[in-house]
Amino acid sequence: MRYILLLLIISFGCSPVFAENRAMKDMCNRLFPEHSGNFTFELAPDSLENDFFTIESINDKIKISGNNNNSLATGLNHYLKYYCHTHVSWYATDKIEMPRQLPVLLDKITILAKCKTRFFLNYCTFGYSMPYWKWKDWERLIDWMALNGVNTPLAITGQEAIWYDVWKEMGLKDQEIRSYFTGPAHLPWHRMSNVDYWQSPLPLSWLKNQRKLQKQIVDRERLLGMTPVLPAFSGHVPAELKRLYPDAAITQMSQWGGYDKKYRSHFIDPMDPLFGKIQKRYLEKQTKLYGTDHIYGIDPFNEVDSPNWDEDFLRTVSDKIFHSIEQVDSLAHWIQMTWMFYHSKDKWSQPRIKAFLNSVPDDKLILLDYYCDSVEIWREIQQYYGKPYIWCYLGNFGGNSMLAGHVDDVSAKLNRLFVEGGKNISGVGATLEGLDVNPFMYEFVLEKAWSHTITNADWMKNWALCRGGSKSSHIIDAWQQLYKKIYIHHATAGQAVLMNARPMLEGTDSWNTHPDIYYDNKELWHIWGKFLEAKNVDSSGYKFDVINIGRQVLGNLFSDFRDSFTACYRQKNIEGMKEWAEKMNTLFTDVDRLLSCESSFSIGKWIKDARDWGKNLKEKEYYEQNARCILTTWGQKATQLNDYANRGWGGLTDSYYRKRWELFTQYAIDEMSHGKEIDEKSFYNLITEFEYQWTLQTNVYSESSGEDPIRIANLLYIKYNPYFDK
Repeated sequence: MRYILLLLIISFGCSPVFAENRAMKDMCNRLFPEHSGNFTFELAPDSLENDFFTIESINDKIKISGNNNNSLATGLNHYLKYYCHTHVSWYATDKIEMPRQLPVLLDKITILAKCKTRFFLNYCTFGYSMPYWKWKDWERLIDWMALNGVNTPLAITGQEAIWYDVWKEMGLKDQEIRSYFTGPAHLPWHRMSNVDYWQSPLPLSWLKNQRKLQKQIVDRERLLGMTPVLPAFSGHVPAELKRLYPDAAITQMSQWGGYDKKYRSHFIDPMDPLFGKIQKRYLEKQTKLYGTDHIYGIDPFNEVDSPNWDEDFLRTVSDKIFHSIEQVDSLAHWIQMTWMFYHSKDKWSQPRIKAFLNSVPDDKLILLDYYCDSVEIWREIQQYYGKPYIWCYLGNFGGNSMLAGHVDDVSAKLNRLFVEGGKNISGVGATLEGLDVNPFMYEFVLEKAWSHTITNADWMKNWALCRGGSKSSHIIDAWQQLYKKIYIHHATAGQAVLMNARPMLEGTDSWNTHPDIYYDNKELWHIWGKFLEAKNVDSSGYKFDVINIGRQVLGNLFSDFRDSFTACYRQKNIEGMKEWAEKMNTLFTDVDRLLSCESSFSIGKWIKDARDWGKNLKEKEYYEQNARCILTTWGQKATQLNDYANRGWGGLTDSYYRKRWELFTQYAIDEMSHGKEIDEKSFYNLITEFEYQWTLQTNVYSESSGEDPIRIANLLYIKYNPYFDK
């Protein structure tokens, strides 16, 4: 009935004429200034619960109406995608290609949102993709979020500046506070109470600059109709606070990620009177600086143990946490990940989950069902006992560059959600750990939050049109084959081509890097060839896809090369080992050359962005070490997270992954030449030291080689085709 009423309002036009919408005009000027004057935007009455937009052609202009700026932006994107075949990526470096003449709509279209909330981002994204971003990067991502209907983004930048003031007022010294923080890329796990003190102290200049950046972020998000989710106090405190408040109920949290005990976090019991005082100090300062939309992200016990697993304790903890924010903000809502129920399911029994959740009023706690592409927690615990929840697609761990995702499965799950999920469905979201490899999956998921009726195959065809398919049918055919044959399995943690894994004769070193693929690599090779049949296509999306698929298919081929090297080792065939070692090394060099063509596939940009935050040489080198560490060793030597955030990037592939394998093959050949077997422990120590030393280097990497990726891809296709013709 609500949908019908809304359609009547829209159809008969009840909205008055409004002044020019400055926010939307500014967005058009940022994205495609040459066509900005061809669009008009009108805010319609916002009298109903559902967001909506309409698009029509009037007097040679495209008129977009909607109930708020977020709906208007979503309507604009719908027109760009389905009529102009224009894609706006989340990277500021990607150009936007518009048609010379804007297409005319023959009929007015109206699309409604299926749900209230469209959530985006993950704590981890702020470490694996965005730690060194500047405003220009954020500005594009915020535009992308608005265009894709995101209205509830996680907004956790700049909080350390507030915590610095809180802890200083409570008596801690400057060095104590900045040492309690971690390096920039590791801050998400500091914020989630997983690790403290690692790669500290954090420079004061970082705190100041991030504070300024966060103000820009939340101001722009609000301007575009979004409700930023700001952080609140979850109980995580510096260990040094115990010195000043010896009677406070502060305990050390459980071990996390293989870190030494000295890096473990500390937690203050929410029942302690000091907890509420800290919450009040923090929220008042944050509201004064960044404002508030009355929704706060709080995530105690994420991947760490509760100090007490008694149900009464868990019930009291959540009750006290909520009331501590409600006493400061009477309109407060708490939003929480439920990743811990998946990650630590052996400890989070249903009675414990129920106790923890049900002490907060139903309309005040919103839950993020974090990894629904694999497991829908809402189905396992009675739809969260009536609490509002958001169905989330994760799709990526650590920013791993691996083709992964299952379009039809995700679509089926979302279709069932709106039938079986209950009245407490709050929305749909995407909780990716890193940007990069499979951008279409996130746009697909977010579009499923709207009433646009289109088959999965047609959606993929339109995506292909936006990626250069409007100029070449080969691209359309290639994307249809990717959809049917390659994107058939959801992402899992630690996915990586064997190139990026620590060297071994068989298998891989741990779950952190496994090269499992669920398709025939020959199929992917033929799809890559189909992309390369396209001629005279010069779009950013096409170049991205050619490099992206190339690094995957050649990375998969590397597994065959390694197996051939191992077979020669088993046969004690030293000449065969040398031959395959050389082929492995050459393949690394070739893949690195392909990746180095574009800055978005290069470690050069990553390190430059990090160094740019430094105000002097010492700070620049500090940020570079942090940037190198997160992608490779992650933390200490021999941490459990080694290679978790591995990437197929130019520069990194050559100087780090290739070098590791070169050390390994040479070591194996040398041992075999002396009639000895490989001593894996000895090599492990060698490779661990190499990895650590690499994180301390400051050699310069180019952001881009300037070579044409299509030309390089064609050369490599010809070179390696014999391995697929066999």
